[in-house]
This record gives sequence, structure tokens and C-alpha cells, in this order.
Amino acid sequence: MAAVMNAAASAAPPFETIVSDYGPLISRIASSYEADPSLREDLTQQILLAVWQALPTWRAESSLKTFIARVAQNRSISFVTRQVRQGPVAELPERIEADAPNPEEQVMQMNEREMLMEATRRLPLPQRQVIILVLEGFTYPEISEMLEIPANALALRLSRAKAALKSMLERSE
Repeated sequence: MAAVMNAAASAAPPFETIVSDYGPLISRIASSYEADPSLREDLTQQILLAVWQALPTWRAESSLKTFIARVAQNRSISFVTRQVRQGPVAELPERIEADAPNPEEQVMQMNEREMLMEATRRLPLPQRQVIILVLEGFTYPEISEMLEIPANALALRLSRAKAALKSMLERSE
């Protein structure tokens, strides 16, 4: 058994490569679950730790991206659940700061993205999971496997998530 785990671990790229290749994916998943920048950073670090700890169990039955996204989803859910139980420590306004100068078009795009992220955070968890993974470019079979749901349940969740997002975004205009 140890030989099987070592073979799987050796098939995985070095952790530094995983961080550089999949860091943006992990950050986007963390952003979809946590609005507060400092808590989002904590969540991202917890996801990276969870990926590092789970990497030896990766058996290459699914893609590394799928494995990492699943770990990130699970850790995000645990993190948010724990935050809800603890209650808010302090309400901090969320600010969006651009690295580049802020022309009007960039501000409008950022506002639209922020409205989408905020609306996504308000979706029920099953719908949020599906919409995040679709937006990340996962295929329906990959999402079905990750969430362990049949394809028809996935289609229903996705349809409901799209309708809910459309309704929320139309109300905020």
C-alpha cells in the first residue's frame, strides 16, 4: 500500500509548481466563499495546507486540477461553516483596489465582477458549488464526479443557480 501511495505522490508535480499553476484557481474558489479579504487570505492558506496534506492520497484517477478543486471546495465549506458558528468578529467594508490606474472601464468591470461574486456568495451551497466549478471551466462529468451527484441533478442545480443569479443581478441594477 505504501508503494502505491509513493507512486501516486511521485506522479504529482512539486508543491511549488502546484501553487504556481493552481494558485489562481484556489484564490478564485476562496473568493467565492469568503468576502472579507483577511479571512479570504486565511482560507487560501488553509486550502493550500489541505492540498499539501492530501497530495499523497491523489491516485491520478482524476486530473490534478479536479483533485485540487475538490479539496478547495471541501475546505471552503468547512471554513465558512466554522465562521458562521463563531459569528462575525468585525464588519469591515470590502474595498477593491486596482494595481493599474483606474479608467472608467476597469472600474465598471470590477463592479460587475464584484456584483457577480456577491450574488454567488448568496446562492445556496449546492448551487454555489456548481456555478463556481462551471465558471472555473470544469466539464459536467468532472463536476458530477467531484460533487458525487448524477448529471440530471447537476443540470437542475446549474439551471436554478443561473436563474437565481440572473434575478439577483437584475434587482441590483
